Amino acid sequence: MSLENAPEEVKLAVDLIMLLEENHIAPETVLAALAIVQRDFEQKAHRQS
Repeated sequence: MSLENAPEEVKLAVDLIMLLEENHIAPETVLAALAIVQRDFEQKAHRQS
């Protein structure tokens, strides 16, 4: 599957993975940060609905 035809969330995920790997961010740090980001966006989504 070409990334060009991939859903937006897949493109974003690939970009984020590349950014984090290129900057040698520890997996534990990434997972902790992603948990914070997820909570934040869940709250934003809840407020919008």
